[in-house]
Amino acid sequence: MSRSLEVIFVSSEVAGFAKTGGLADVSASLPKALNSLGHKVRVFLPLYREVKKKTFPLKLCRKDLSLIINGKTLSFSLYKYRKQGVDFYFISQDKFFDRDYLYSTPKKDYPDNHLRFAFFSGAVLNSLINLKLKPDIIHCNEWQTALIPFHLKNTDIYKDYFRSTKTVFTIHNLVYQGLFPKTVIKEIGIDKSFFKPESLEFYNKFSFIKAGIIYSQAITTVSRGYAKAILTVEFGCGLDGLLRSRKKDLFGILNGADYSQWNPKTDKFIKSNYDKNSLDKKRLCKKDLLLSMGLPADFDKPVLASISRLVYDKGIDIIIATSAEIVKMNCFMIFLAMGRESDNRKLRALARKYPKNIAVKIGFDNGLAHKIEAGADIFLMPSRNEPCGLNQLYSLKYGTIPLVAAVGGLDDTIIDYRKSPKSGNGFKFKPVCGSEFLKSLKAAIGLYHDDKSRLKLIKKAMACDFSWAKSAKEYIRTYKRVIDRR
Repeated sequence: MSRSLEVIFVSSEVAGFAKTGGLADVSASLPKALNSLGHKVRVFLPLYREVKKKTFPLKLCRKDLSLIINGKTLSFSLYKYRKQGVDFYFISQDKFFDRDYLYSTPKKDYPDNHLRFAFFSGAVLNSLINLKLKPDIIHCNEWQTALIPFHLKNTDIYKDYFRSTKTVFTIHNLVYQGLFPKTVIKEIGIDKSFFKPESLEFYNKFSFIKAGIIYSQAITTVSRGYAKAILTVEFGCGLDGLLRSRKKDLFGILNGADYSQWNPKTDKFIKSNYDKNSLDKKRLCKKDLLLSMGLPADFDKPVLASISRLVYDKGIDIIIATSAEIVKMNCFMIFLAMGRESDNRKLRALARKYPKNIAVKIGFDNGLAHKIEAGADIFLMPSRNEPCGLNQLYSLKYGTIPLVAAVGGLDDTIIDYRKSPKSGNGFKFKPVCGSEFLKSLKAAIGLYHDDKSRLKLIKKAMACDFSWAKSAKEYIRTYKRVIDRR
């Protein structure tokens, strides 16, 4: 039997504690899956105001810890909470993390994000030293944690202590790179000699994500399709050349769905639990969703749904631009979304224009997200760029047919029903544009009105298995690959 690994999982957000997107879901589910395979996993994240509000019984683990950045001593405390067999550690530093939002206000990013997450990375490493932990792997996620691989290669105190520790860096979305003016390099205590193209400079800006890409032993992305895509100019965001140079260390591992949280048979947020043999109860969830959103409970109309951040890559503008045509198809649309205030206003205006067809909730509401997955008929994901996507996986489990753009993880997980009626589990379109989106939507709505075909497709979708078990094993293989490498 192979030995158990000691893994430190570092993320800027974890579902159940603090969340803005799919990173949080992965950061909650993957450690639990790794732990279930017999490996010891500890998770580190900041102690945000959002976490404090939830009044978890956190245990003070260490106090009066410190980190020196650019000659300044910054103190912090460390808290601990055990959940489902996994130990979660929280870096407490109120100046940086006791704020209303994680990364930005509705108007703009926090101007000191570079300092906040440089501090977070250093505080994690100092905490490990204080706890006398020397893990096999430190698994870092997104640019907010990318300085950890850098420090383990270039900072003397960490090079010595963690000489047997390897790092894995996961890119969840390459669009978010942690780019800052070159002047921040001094503020975060990194020698200016690293500000060069072959290291941390990126078109005269300081790049956090390059630290993770260059200095980690392995790089992973959240689907095989996205691992291939980021090697191209179109999706490489200016880093495709660097990523191609590390192609042998780049692995695409599909995210999984946490079925302990996302399962219509056990979901505590929905009106009635159901499975593929009791789909009449899904109608009760549809009625509950429509009424809760102020729409009439009309079962003849399909409910289209979107849960999304309002950014260009998510393609919400495609839905907005085609909304008049969609309304003519005699259907409902429900949005749970959040973005810049200017984008929020666009969605609200759409709901005012079509109050009998469209309902909008701005913000993130976990309970409503579950109600949407259970009550909707068709889930819309017209993303221009989607590294993996989780909502299409949840939708399959809930018998809510995904309609997706053929990009990244969406392309990996959805098989177009029109091309493959026997194996199809949804609808897929390409190129990503309004006309192709509408064409696929018309086909999906046509199927909705064909009871026999619709039920057959729903049952096929619900039978799909995208649990974490397989993906967690792939991560273990990747960890062992870098550990065994000389």
